[in-house]
Amino acid sequence: MLSRTADHLFWMSRYTERAENTARMLNVSYETSLLPQSAAVAQEGWLGLLSISELIPAYTEKHGEVTPAKVLEFMVRDGDNPSSILSCLRAARENARAVRGALTTEVWETQNQTWLELARQLHGGIFERDPGQFFEWVKYRSHLSRGVTLGTMLQDEAFHFLRLGTFLERSDNTARLLDVKFHAVNNDFFGRASERNQENDFYHWSAILRSVSAFEVYRKVYRDVITPGRVADLLILRRDMPRSLHASLREVVDNLAVVANEQSAETQRCAGRLLADLQYGRIDEILATGLHAYLTQFLDRVNDLGGGISRDFLVAAGD
Repeated sequence: MLSRTADHLFWMSRYTERAENTARMLNVSYETSLLPQSAAVAQEGWLGLLSISELIPAYTEKHGEVTPAKVLEFMVRDGDNPSSILSCLRAARENARAVRGALTTEVWETQNQTWLELARQLHGGIFERDPGQFFEWVKYRSHLSRGVTLGTMLQDEAFHFLRLGTFLERSDNTARLLDVKFHAVNNDFFGRASERNQENDFYHWSAILRSVSAFEVYRKVYRDVITPGRVADLLILRRDMPRSLHASLREVVDNLAVVANEQSAETQRCAGRLLADLQYGRIDEILATGLHAYLTQFLDRVNDLGGGISRDFLVAAGD
C-alpha cells in the first residue's frame, strides 16, 4: 500500500475517534458542572479540560476568561481550533475523500453524511438547547463509522490502518479523560477516596463512567460502591473493558503485527513493552506512585509510538 494512502486512512479513523472522545470529555465536564459545587471548583474543572488537551494558550489568546459557554464554543464549533469537534469531523471527511477508492461506498457515505449533518446540528440550535444530546449524536456517528468499517470492508491493509488509528487515538484519549477527572480531584492522586462528601463523589465518578459507557460494566464487574481506585483499574488495566488502555493497546499491537514491514521492529517492540506494562501492572502500585504521573508518562509513550508508526509506515520519500 502507498504510504500516503495509509496516512489518509490512519488519520481518518484517528480524527473520527478524536471527535467522539472530545465529545465524551466535554460531556463529563458538562454533567459535572451541573452538580452542586463552588464557582472555583467548577472553573477548575473547565480549566483542567483545556489543560489536559494542551489548549490553554490557544483558548486564552482568543477568549481570555474561562467560562463554560466559551469553552464549549471553542471545543465544539471553532474551526480555528484543530481539536474541536468541527475540525476533527472536517479532517476525517477530507481524509476519507482523498482515499475514496480504498473505502466501501457505505464507509464513505457515513463519513460524508456525518459532515453534512453536523452543519444542521450546529446551525439549528440543537447544540445550544441540549449539549448532552449533541454529544450523544457525535458518539453515535463515530459508533456508526466503526460498525460500517467492520461490517463492509475487506480485512486487508487498509482495514488494519483504520483500526490502528482508531485504537491509538482511543488509548491517548482515555488516558486524557482519566487525567482530567483525577487531576481535578487532586493534583497527585494516591487512591484515597474523598471523605468530605461521599454522595457528591458518587455522582462525579458515575459521570466519568457514563462518559466512557462503563457504568453498567462497572456494576457487573465490581457489584459494589463506586470508588476511584476501581474506576482507575477498570479503565486502565481491564482487558475486557472496550475503552480501557489495556484493550486499546492490545488492538494496536495486533494490527501492527499484521502490517509489519522490515523497518517497524522497534515500533513493535515499544508497543509490546507498553502493552506488557498494562498486562502485568497492578492498580495499587500505579496509585502508590501517583496516577497523574503514570498517565503523563503513558501519554508520552503513546505519542512516541504514534511517531514511530508515522516514520515506519506513513512517510516515504518519493511516494
